[in-house]
Parts: sequence; structure tokens; C-alpha cells
Amino acid sequence: MKTLAAKAKRNSKSKAKKAKTQTATLPPNAFIGRKEKPTSSELASALGPTQVLWDLIIDGLAREQGVDVQEWNSYSPKAGWALRLKKKDRNVVYLAPLEGSFRVAFILGDKAVKAARQAKFPASILKLIADAPRYPEGTGVRMRVTSPVDVEVVKKLAAIKLEN
Repeated sequence: MKTLAAKAKRNSKSKAKKAKTQTATLPPNAFIGRKEKPTSSELASALGPTQVLWDLIIDGLAREQGVDVQEWNSYSPKAGWALRLKKKDRNVVYLAPLEGSFRVAFILGDKAVKAARQAKFPASILKLIADAPRYPEGTGVRMRVTSPVDVEVVKKLAAIKLEN
């Protein structure tokens, strides 16, 4: 019994270390240290050319999935700011501005993870899902958005989340 418990503890530490490493590879939030949400011009300046992709995600999810609630949140000035997109009261995805790009974060339930694994995603996205940290509320999938291909992945993950 002790060996099983020790093995589970090692696996848990390994997953936490892997999740920390993945997060560490992403650039920091563009609005760390700010006490007020970013203005439109500050957001545009931080995102640079990727603002078009930011807008495509927001507009596409609103039009295609009815994701029509936007809320800026910062749980700490050390973390920066993120835009939470919701459908009614349901959280769908978080968009966090970086310098020159942005990060999206999903919390996927078990059914959504299973559906995502069966979807036709590139191998890199399937690996991202497989390596994502598990939390009591679901699997935390984070990715950096830098191209139109990423926009389609985000929209497809959002659709899977909403269906499951």
C-alpha cells in the first residue's frame, strides 16, 4: 500500500512540475502590476498585430456559439488582467493579453476532454490537452494564440466545451 501511495505522490508532483514548466514557457501577462483594467488603446498596443485574432475569437464565439458576456478580471496585480468570455453564467474561455500575442485558457470537464481527444486537432494540440494539469473543476488547457490557425482551434475547443 505504501508503494502505491508513494507512486501516486510522485506522479502528482511530476504533473505539477510539468504544468509549471508549460506555463513558464509562455510570456508574462502584459498588464502585470495594473490595478485597473486595460483601456482599448492599451490593449491594442499590447496585442499589436494579434488584435485581429483577439477580435476574431470574440466575434466568432459570439456569432457562432452565443458567447455574449465579457468580463475583465484580475485576481491580483501580480497576475495581470484577463478577459473572461461567458455564455449566460457559464465560463467558456479566458483571454490574457501578452506582449505581441495572447494566451487562452479553458477548463474542460472529463466529457469535453474525451471529445477533444476524438476531434481532428493537430498533434501539437492533442499533446497540449494530454499534458494539461488536472484540477478538481477540470483540465486546464492553455495555449498561446499567434496565428489564424490558432483561432480555429480556440473556436473548436469552445464549441466542444459548450456541447459537453
